[in-house]
Amino acid sequence: MIAGVRAAVARADADDDVAALVLTGADPAFCAGLDLKELGTDGGVLNDPPSPRRWTLLDTAKPVVGAVNGSAVTGGLELALNCDFLVASEKARFADTHARIGVHPLWGLTVLLPEAVGLRRAKEMTATGNFVDAVTAERWGLVNHVVAHEELLPTAVAIAADIATTDRRALGAILDTYRRGTLVSRAEAWRIEAQAAADFHGGPVDPGEIERRRQAVVDRGRAQV
Repeated sequence: MIAGVRAAVARADADDDVAALVLTGADPAFCAGLDLKELGTDGGVLNDPPSPRRWTLLDTAKPVVGAVNGSAVTGGLELALNCDFLVASEKARFADTHARIGVHPLWGLTVLLPEAVGLRRAKEMTATGNFVDAVTAERWGLVNHVVAHEELLPTAVAIAADIATTDRRALGAILDTYRRGTLVSRAEAWRIEAQAAADFHGGPVDPGEIERRRQAVVDRGRAQV
């Protein structure tokens, strides 16, 4: 599954017609993580030789919308956390059972979960292994939206469609600035943004193009009222 996800993401990342990705699972689960029977037999991927790729799940600069349709547990929770946005079905549940199984996270959970829910709640999820329901996940900031189960994919696809209407170069640069800023101190994040803005514009802006886009934003806002 890991190889299949990586291959699909790589194909989408290389396709200029793809502006955003939607990642979901097959009912009734989003992803239950690594195969515990495999781990109990030969250690599975935990015994793979260390490499940067080993710790990368979603290697793409394009936005990924996670549509969590059921349980997202341990490695499955990490997979969800690696998405840029999360839409959860009312049936979704989230749990970190790494400590209960006796393994260590390797796909960013100790970084991404505290970013999403705060350090104290992240520690509680890890220390207890208890499940968090969809409503609580939204209240904690783990997911962006909770919707009726049958509305999950339409909602996720609609978000992806909205993303596709933005300027891809600008969005890519801004999301990259977000990513780099989360890895450093607040002061350094300010410097990263200033340098990224200078690199992005690289000279005088076109007032006519800015005005055209401004009017498009105004028109879109009026249509959403």
